Amino acid sequence: MDLSLTERELAFRSRLRDWLAEALPSMPAEPDRDDWPARRAYDADWQRSLFDAGYAGVDWPAEYGGLGASPTEQLIFLEETALAGAPPVGVNFVGLLHAGPTLIVEGSEEQRAEHLPRILRGDEVWCQGFSEPDAGSDLAALRTTAVRDGDHYVVNGRKLWTSYATVADYCELLVRTDPDAPRHKGISWLILPMDTPGVQVRPLRTVVGSDEFSELVLDDVRIPVGNRVGAENDGWRVAMVTFSFERGTAFIRDVIESRTLLAEIVAIAEAGGLWQDTALRRDVGRLVAETSGLWSLIRMNVSEAAAGLVPTRGASVFKLRFTESRQRIADLAAHVLGRASIAMSDVAGSRIVTDRVNTLSFTIAAGTSQIQKNILAERVLGLPKEPRWTSR
Repeated sequence: MDLSLTERELAFRSRLRDWLAEALPSMPAEPDRDDWPARRAYDADWQRSLFDAGYAGVDWPAEYGGLGASPTEQLIFLEETALAGAPPVGVNFVGLLHAGPTLIVEGSEEQRAEHLPRILRGDEVWCQGFSEPDAGSDLAALRTTAVRDGDHYVVNGRKLWTSYATVADYCELLVRTDPDAPRHKGISWLILPMDTPGVQVRPLRTVVGSDEFSELVLDDVRIPVGNRVGAENDGWRVAMVTFSFERGTAFIRDVIESRTLLAEIVAIAEAGGLWQDTALRRDVGRLVAETSGLWSLIRMNVSEAAAGLVPTRGASVFKLRFTESRQRIADLAAHVLGRASIAMSDVAGSRIVTDRVNTLSFTIAAGTSQIQKNILAERVLGLPKEPRWTSR
């Protein structure tokens, strides 16, 4: 394991900082949260700026339009853009971090040629159709069916928590193509054009008032067989490829934001006369140390990836510890804010309050804490699988 930066990596950091310092001041104001056409245009403009500057798809292979950067350079890119306050990936999240990398590994040449350049330029937005009302953490329980009819699949079912479906052009869709096969064996991964007849998008309003999630209703939707990624009934393996990208660097920006949140908590405590509380200072110190440890774990995982290893253990440990740590930071913020912690209005600390509500989902999204513990117990410690309970 090597956590030091090479001269090439240091030079990459310097060039990126210089470009960000020049590019960010010309960015327009961020659009309103509920104005989805404007948000898509804003995110697309930023992605095009990255593309024109050579920073789109930093970790994508050069032959597919990326920079071909090392895992460490990808980490540097994510760190520097977050520290500079650059726009997050936004509506391009699924395309850039899930669908695009999956197509690079598993897609046909035709699929890569059609979608990868448009994803990198910000011209094509994707959403994810994996979870269902009765298949979230237990994704293999999905029931959306795809019946072969000539050169098409006829798809029926429902998907839930479909991020950015209201502005997406395509959906990475998991369907059951063989209902008689074992749970993990009869699933296929399809590319769904969102303008296909029979696709209905129903936005879902979250507790903080946002509506980036939707329910997706599929009624006799015809998807060409040529839109299948990988072999028929091999979709579970392809989905695991997708998940490996999701859990690799999904929370790096959030760890950096944890540092900022802790600094804000300290400032609020000092202004309110609470900083003399030794228990509060102890709690802040522990969380600062844990955040620092998590950043070191990220760097260790990146170092393993650079050496050609798959950091399964580190990825699950990180996901488990980070999400629970972020919730403890949010609880500490609520303690410091006092009565103000129940108001999501335009007052001091309101951003922290909104963040606290959002963190409630962290131990669920991208694999629940229980799932991560099972992965560590079974795949790392070699413990027997937990018995499956069935209702009588």
